[in-house]
Amino acid sequence: SMPGTASLAASQYYAHAQNLFWHILGEVTGAGPALPYPARARALRACGIALWDVLASCTRVGSLDSAIDDASISANDFVAFYRDHPRIAHVFFNGAKAETCYRKHVLPLLADGPGPASYRRLPSTSPANASMSRAYKKRVWKQALRLALAGHSAGGAG
Repeated sequence: SMPGTASLAASQYYAHAQNLFWHILGEVTGAGPALPYPARARALRACGIALWDVLASCTRVGSLDSAIDDASISANDFVAFYRDHPRIAHVFFNGAKAETCYRKHVLPLLADGPGPASYRRLPSTSPANASMSRAYKKRVWKQALRLALAGHSAGGAG
């Protein structure tokens, strides 16, 4: 949905050391946390993966999605993004809040415009999502990414 405090301070997606995102993506794409951030971003692009927040801005105290003031939400311009990147075939949401915000603030704008055919919420990789095991989160993410990337390497988009 929106970067947390550690990510905003570092100007990097998923900068919190306990977040599983880069560990999972590292296993699938080689963009692991040991690489410098610019190299991770290049590795994702090379695999056909775009990484973007649903929200352009919001008001929130701390890092938890549950603390986002819904009245303050402003979504990113996905109409222009999909127009500029028409091969995007899959959107994966990193948790429930990202999906909820997208469905409420973005999907209505895409009714007659471009957009991917596939949307799927995956378990949040945040350490705050302690109700699911790390192993479960990794398994679900890796399965979804591998299926999407198989389509990308076969000439589709990821």
